[in-house]
Amino acid sequence: MSMETEVFSNGTDRGPFWSVSIQPVLHGYFRSSCSWRVRIAFALKGIEYDQVPVNLIKDGGQQLTEQYKKLNPMLQVPAVEIDGITLCQSLAVIQYVDETRPGPRLLPADPKKRAQVRMISDIIASGIQPLQNLHVIQKIGAEKVQWAQHFIDRGFQALEPILKQTAGKYCVGDEISMADICLVPQVYNAERFKVEVWQYPTINRLNQTLLEIEAFKVTNPSCQPDTPADLRA
Repeated sequence: MSMETEVFSNGTDRGPFWSVSIQPVLHGYFRSSCSWRVRIAFALKGIEYDQVPVNLIKDGGQQLTEQYKKLNPMLQVPAVEIDGITLCQSLAVIQYVDETRPGPRLLPADPKKRAQVRMISDIIASGIQPLQNLHVIQKIGAEKVQWAQHFIDRGFQALEPILKQTAGKYCVGDEISMADICLVPQVYNAERFKVEVWQYPTINRLNQTLLEIEAFKVTNPSCQPDTPADLRA
């Protein structure tokens, strides 16, 4: 492992990043939106990595084993082994690779835009997505679809006017950011639960634009190593 310094084309020093020979390992699940966020970030950065599937359904949930608990004490996916540490929150992984790897920025240099990216990401990652987590949905029982629809709609009703203010081609201006990385998996979840995404024109437009980008295509849940045959594109 060696430490280098990245300098942008404008001459500014981004600071040290670690150049490593060992590939990161992503422990995840094909349909986990949090795992998908990490896959997108790695793809955008051009980071090669290994995947270890953690089936959230099989054997009562492979994330519940004592072995996996050592990687992620929350018993959720993802867990990412990288640079000698293990990170188990997707936004922490995204920000870490942005700070330590060259390639396109996932958080803007401008402080105001960076704050907007973090705000949008937190609305999705903290205010919407956790309410559809498997361990939550399992507690709801027969009303799980209505539950998910309610909280996704509630979140999208807040997110839509924010994105109207911040969006250009993408969620914040015209550069792909962590906000876009969070948005696409959440729209995928919404569609799984039959939310009428067309009601949110800005969200719908951004999602359709992002789905045309290669990094979002190759990381889609329909084409992962652990995607069941009947769900493959």
